[in-house]
Amino acid sequence: MGTAIRTFVYISLCLLPAMLYGAEKADTVLPLNEVTVTAIKGGSRANADESVTVISPSVVSRLGIDNLKQAGEIAPNFYIPAYGSRMTSSVYVRGLGARIDQPVVGLNIDNVPVINKDNFDFDLADIQSVEVLRGPQNILYGRNTMAGLINIYTLSPLSFEGIRASVSYGSQNTYRAALGIYSHSLPVKELGMSLNLYATGTDGFYRNAFNGSRVGRENQWSARWKTVWRPASNVIFENAATLSRTWQHGYPYAPAGSKVVNYNDTCYYRRLSFTDGLTVKHSFSGVDFSSIISFQYLNDDMTLDQDFLPVDYFTLRQKRHEWAVTADFVARGSAGRWHWLGGLFAMGRRTDMSAPVTFGDYGIEQLIEKHVNGGTGTYPIRWDERSLLLQSDFTLPSGGVSAYHQSELRLDQWILSLGLRFDWEQARLRYRSLADASYTIYDATGPGEPVPFQTVPLKIDDSGRLRKDFTQLLPKLSVQYLLPSGAGNIYASATKGYKAGGYNTQMFSDVLQQRLMQMMGMSMLYDVNDIISYNPEKNWNFELGAHLSLWEGRLGADFSAFWIECTDQQITVFPPGVTTGRIMANAGRTRSRGLEAAASLGLDNGLNFRASYGFTDARFRQYDNGREDFAGKHVPYAPNNTLFLSAGYGRSLSYGGFLRGWGVDVSSRGVGRIWWNEANTVSQPFYMTLSARVHARLRPCTVELWADNITATQYNTFYFVSIGNAFLQRGPHMSFGVTLKRVFN
Repeated sequence: MGTAIRTFVYISLCLLPAMLYGAEKADTVLPLNEVTVTAIKGGSRANADESVTVISPSVVSRLGIDNLKQAGEIAPNFYIPAYGSRMTSSVYVRGLGARIDQPVVGLNIDNVPVINKDNFDFDLADIQSVEVLRGPQNILYGRNTMAGLINIYTLSPLSFEGIRASVSYGSQNTYRAALGIYSHSLPVKELGMSLNLYATGTDGFYRNAFNGSRVGRENQWSARWKTVWRPASNVIFENAATLSRTWQHGYPYAPAGSKVVNYNDTCYYRRLSFTDGLTVKHSFSGVDFSSIISFQYLNDDMTLDQDFLPVDYFTLRQKRHEWAVTADFVARGSAGRWHWLGGLFAMGRRTDMSAPVTFGDYGIEQLIEKHVNGGTGTYPIRWDERSLLLQSDFTLPSGGVSAYHQSELRLDQWILSLGLRFDWEQARLRYRSLADASYTIYDATGPGEPVPFQTVPLKIDDSGRLRKDFTQLLPKLSVQYLLPSGAGNIYASATKGYKAGGYNTQMFSDVLQQRLMQMMGMSMLYDVNDIISYNPEKNWNFELGAHLSLWEGRLGADFSAFWIECTDQQITVFPPGVTTGRIMANAGRTRSRGLEAAASLGLDNGLNFRASYGFTDARFRQYDNGREDFAGKHVPYAPNNTLFLSAGYGRSLSYGGFLRGWGVDVSSRGVGRIWWNEANTVSQPFYMTLSARVHARLRPCTVELWADNITATQYNTFYFVSIGNAFLQRGPHMSFGVTLKRVFN
């Protein structure tokens, strides 16, 4: 399939010149209008009682935003690191985050929620606008939004008609090709359809010293069919179906000492996903009714050299099939000064997963034989087969229902708001763990070589069912003061955030390993019951902020200060010793406090500026893992500071020549310090990267030159310790390329 994708790109490059010399067309699109279903639950920024960053269509176009990570860079205290593979879509906001299992930030595409965070990292063509909300969004959006929410809206076929095409090529054979066909000139009135085809790929920035292969090489394609129909002025139907496929060779983890990727087993990630979401909006008698129903399918396969060393230690292969259905029914209306919104949400999900861990010769020697033979020299043991398979199969059905309501009372310049949500969720786990092996005891008491004494079979076939039910009542209270002349607002809020608990499936291979050791007379290293599951995470977010619109709307500014008290924060840890898994654990109590500021300025002469800064001080109040007390230490993986700066200039030329306009945009992103462990002994200092884009709007097309990490800044995006060895992933090198864009309408 990789060859097919490259062929598609090369054909596009060949056909593009023929496309470029068509009739002159503008390469801009109209902004979203009333026919597009957006902001079903949200309001305008001017009366928002929370921290929100709105990325407009012009900013999306200027900065070339086509994925979640790029959008997250602009918002303060919002950090999405790029490491591992597209499966590792971790998001950190205000000191909260999760590396495995479910996220603290939700993602909606055209109002449809993406249920699994392992499906967050993908490229999306023709993004129209983005909203990044910070702080708990559980009241209206429910699960996995205790720290924030990202709303992405794509171009509607009722807002634009024509063809949009682009081709990009850059460093490391990085390519992108996009084709969007939009039409609303159909026999059915007010019916629009669009088809988007998108392909990306790269050779990656890293090589594996073991065999010289590329690490980080990937290919991805997607197809998106969107239909929007407005049969009447008060009714809108919108359906979007997306199919995407990803092949990726990862993970570029290197020993912290040598910083050279060097492992012997294959690492890759493959993903096939399909999502279909139907949104219906109907207004009558002053009430807006909306329904959002989706079906989601995820089929992925990860193979991981878990030791990341050039020896036969152990490997993991995780294959998963997941089906999910969501339904959200929303009503909103007003009666005089009272504005209200209420709804019902239901979700059902089933995951079937196989996660075998295979120990090689070196792993058997180090993790089993060495421990057993360390206590005796007279009767040593030796594993009969130099490969050990620990098989784990899981079925994880889960589901939940919620009811929510939010009321606003508007008293002249004041808005009082009260929200409440009731959540019930159930998580179940059916598991089966298998191991079938044997070892031989040797008699070394006599002279000469040890002789076989006894062969001992080891067979395990464990199965079981577990179930957890979670219920929670989530309140929110806020007050706003609207500034005169539409200059913005000042707000204060108190909101409870929540994320359900779950099960640590990645530890079952260690459970099997420990069961084998116990059968051989070795004691268990930990209490299995303590690591199989983890508890819900809860917090209270107290916030004071302001949204300002000044100078006739040319200058927008946002400020906020927050204080978060969190109980049972879910953090990812690697168990001590030579265990092979990782677990979600609960820290007793954490506290996070910080500041956020953002501003944007657009001038009539074509100059524009944007800046955002976030500061977070997140620390453990109570967290003792039985070996060390981390009270007062920084919460790991969440950065203390984020910074984004951009400046741009654009000019249109009206004399009708070959050059129709030009522009330049320069942006810089800063992140750090990031603490890599609970003890705060290793960290990534604050760093900044610089990017630039220059475009020329020509008669046939738009040509854009771009460069990222121009200063060749060296930094680490990830650090961890496994089986006593420290590993890291270095950030991408400098890259540059060219993009050609053409719009026919």
